[in-house]
Amino acid sequence: MTDIKPKRRNEERRVALATAVGTTIEWYDFFIYANSAALVFAHLYFSPLSGTVATLVAFASAGVSFVFRPLGAIWGGYLGDRFGRRAVLVLTLSLMGAATFAIGLLPTYATIGIAAPILLVFLRILQGLSAGGEWGGAALLAVEHAPLGKRGRFGVYPQLGAPAGMVLAIGTIALLSANMSQEAFMSWGWRLPFLFSVLLIIIGILIRRGVEESPVFEELKQKKQQNATPLRVLFKSHRRAVLLGALIFMGNGVGGYLLVGGYITSYATSAVGMNRNLVLAAVVIASVTWLIFTWISGPLSDRIGRKKTYYLGFTAQIIVAFPLFALINTGSIPLLIVAVILLSLGQGMTYGPQSALFCEMFPAHVRYAGASIAYGLGALIGGAFSPTIATLLQSLTGTTTLISVYLIAVSIVSIIAVSRLKERSREPLEPSSIENELRELAHRTHNPGQTSSH
Repeated sequence: MTDIKPKRRNEERRVALATAVGTTIEWYDFFIYANSAALVFAHLYFSPLSGTVATLVAFASAGVSFVFRPLGAIWGGYLGDRFGRRAVLVLTLSLMGAATFAIGLLPTYATIGIAAPILLVFLRILQGLSAGGEWGGAALLAVEHAPLGKRGRFGVYPQLGAPAGMVLAIGTIALLSANMSQEAFMSWGWRLPFLFSVLLIIIGILIRRGVEESPVFEELKQKKQQNATPLRVLFKSHRRAVLLGALIFMGNGVGGYLLVGGYITSYATSAVGMNRNLVLAAVVIASVTWLIFTWISGPLSDRIGRKKTYYLGFTAQIIVAFPLFALINTGSIPLLIVAVILLSLGQGMTYGPQSALFCEMFPAHVRYAGASIAYGLGALIGGAFSPTIATLLQSLTGTTTLISVYLIAVSIVSIIAVSRLKERSREPLEPSSIENELRELAHRTHNPGQTSSH
């Protein structure tokens, strides 16, 4: 027998690094666009339009990527269930990086006319395809390496990518905006965060290529149990799980993209009249809070269960729905910070356990496709156009009341969807794993200083 503990721990660290760093870079690219839509693109790429209409169209261009995320989830899920998790993660990261770098070089409407917004939307679609295939692979790679009882802790690493990417994206924009004139920023400074992403992408690809394939997929491969038609099997036998997963993520998506999708930034600066740099700083603080509670809620869900953790998060989101805008409408930066921090608490609680929960909802042979498509559909019906919907509700009514009602309604729907799931946080990920776990436990009992090589 060989003691494999050091090797296993080293691989666990590599997986954690690869999933966290990779998703951080992916979401940095994604959020750079979302926030530039509010601050830049309405003026530079949709200039024939004006005022609220230009802002609506700019937000819609950001939201259109969500329409293509389920398609990205389909091709990423198919490839991931057929050929492995790791290869797809390298592919999606490369695609996202290429699209983001190209946006940084794209001429404006004033230079090439109508071709500019068309190309911008096309590149955003490529980002959506990439993001749709990315998350499921990162989640599976992390969770399928996890021991029994620690899937929430392992699964939190890819979840950290969204808030960390947001902090990096907003921090970069805020730093540039604070250190150059408005004219310089609008002329060329906004391009730098997009161009800078190429360095991050190279780092992410190198890290991901050094990670071993998921042990669950390797077992399927050795037993020749990879599914040749994972999508057909998924939609024939697991439609209910896909629908519930989408409805669960919907509640998180609406709140999240009001915060990080540019709406609150736009509303606080345009409607309330706050300083742009201070508003961006407040969103960075909120993103850090989101990251902290994401980090906390993953391991917490191992202790109290996934469902209870989700109930806590969505309840917090419901409670804050009306105070959120009441605090922002004061025009006070400290109260704005309080408002976005309160929103981010529920966001973190319903985001940290997501990788573990979605992986537990599907069997291994359709897990990549199932988790990815549920996530992509949830993002589409939840986060995709929430900034656009919020802007429209505000412009039609002159208040934010219906936006708060909207946030409460989707949170309630997500709570109901969570209630329909079976709690599996303390069960083996695969039924066959029960035998393996018992064998491992028996070996440790008879050989305290060693672990089985199986």
